Amino acid sequence: MIKLRLKRFGKKREVSYRIVAINSAARRDGRPLEEVGFYNPRTDETRLDVPAITRRLEQGAEPTKTVRHILEKANLLERHKVEVKTEA
Repeated sequence: MIKLRLKRFGKKREVSYRIVAINSAARRDGRPLEEVGFYNPRTDETRLDVPAITRRLEQGAEPTKTVRHILEKANLLERHKVEVKTEA
């Protein structure tokens, strides 16, 4: 199954994350299928590749809880009316 999740990079205490589409069995910093965004928690900067994210969600990719929060904050899930399963 493909997931949208965070891939950590940067120095110690200066961490940033890339939002990637990756196989759920792959390790956290493994090779992604596609990089679809960037998130810096220190400055709260977010850059999203909206067409790529929408395409991956329509193909059935599941975002992790953190990535889901980032996408909701950017109104991406509501704007494109993409149905994503929620955990009960």
